[in-house]
Amino acid sequence: MATGPGDFELTADELRTVARYAAQSAQEVLPLFEAAVPGDLRPRAAIDAAREFIGGTRRTRLQRATSLDAHRAAKEAPTETARLAARAAGDAAAAAYLHPIARATQVGHILRAAACAARIAELDADGDPAAGAEALERARERATPALIDVLTRYPPAPAGGNRLAQLMAALDTALRTPR
Repeated sequence: MATGPGDFELTADELRTVARYAAQSAQEVLPLFEAAVPGDLRPRAAIDAAREFIGGTRRTRLQRATSLDAHRAAKEAPTETARLAARAAGDAAAAAYLHPIARATQVGHILRAAACAARIAELDADGDPAAGAEALERARERATPALIDVLTRYPPAPAGGNRLAQLMAALDTALRTPR
């Protein structure tokens, strides 16, 4: 439901498109969390909840609760890679609740999981930015026209000072730039 100037509508199908995109990124890096924290099922539960929504069920408290749980798992994780993987999973479940308000902060719900995967790629390559760039390119190639349509309703992602924000802004720019 639109609530003010610059706000807009989002359909359930559009929310599913965003959740699918985030879940794909989160699924790629989930094994890294599970290897670091065996037995902690919270990030997996968040991806499963996202998939339920993607599959056509209504969004429910399940997506909110599992998203919060995955973000708690991220805070408790022993490594940056595990934290980023859990955060990506939480973002996948949270995508069902993307707000139709024209604020740049909302872009994180669309792109942060992919940015987390790109940062993990950099960390796995001893900090090599080229590995992150390759991961962002794969995320760009995976973006559908429907996802880009939703993204472009929002202001561009702020570049921010940390590497994750920089990666998210780079992906945002790439998706908004016609090929």
